Amino acid sequence: MSVFRLTDTLVFPDPLHADPDGLLAVGGDLSPERLLLAYRLGIFPWYSSATPILWWSPDPRLVLYPNELKVSKSLSRVLKKGRFRITADCAFAQVIRECGAVRREKREDTWLVPAMITAYRDLHQLGFAHSIEAWRDDHLVGGLYGIALGRVYFGESMFSRETDASKVALVHLVQHLSRQGCQLIDCQVSTRHLQSLGAREIPRREFLQRLRAAMDPGDQRRGRWQL
Repeated sequence: MSVFRLTDTLVFPDPLHADPDGLLAVGGDLSPERLLLAYRLGIFPWYSSATPILWWSPDPRLVLYPNELKVSKSLSRVLKKGRFRITADCAFAQVIRECGAVRREKREDTWLVPAMITAYRDLHQLGFAHSIEAWRDDHLVGGLYGIALGRVYFGESMFSRETDASKVALVHLVQHLSRQGCQLIDCQVSTRHLQSLGAREIPRREFLQRLRAAMDPGDQRRGRWQL
């Protein structure tokens, strides 16, 4: 299959045309308008400083249905003890920086290049990108961030500097999304960590169908979250 090259025109090819690895297109920009369109179509950017902007729509797709979250007995005990103080949208910029920093410290590849960080901070300012933070005293020790559109949350990244910090943040995210009527959490690509928490793979075609059904065109819910 061919990989499409984007122009200045705000349009994407059909995600079903992605190559076997999920790569769909190259180029374009990270403007809020293009990013929001991409997510609504089931496409996301993922690239490094050594490549141009790459756009993906993998098959299968890892998703987490809010009612399928698995909370282990040990995690349940951590939640009951209230080890962490949890907030939302109080330290978005710090969360996204930490997500990249932790990966670099582990010598893992990171797609959180400066342009990506700026783009998602812009989406946060516009009320579309949200973070959940886990604190120990006044220290940020875990968190996650992503994009909320319609009745879908598109998870981007998470980090932990203390055991279970990101898991506790995820539980609070799911609880908040459930109250808001969220139908689907997009986890993008498979990891054992997320699968252990209840995420599962579904075919891309099914994901796109569910995504379209959950993209309410009249839904204007945006702005800062409060737990």
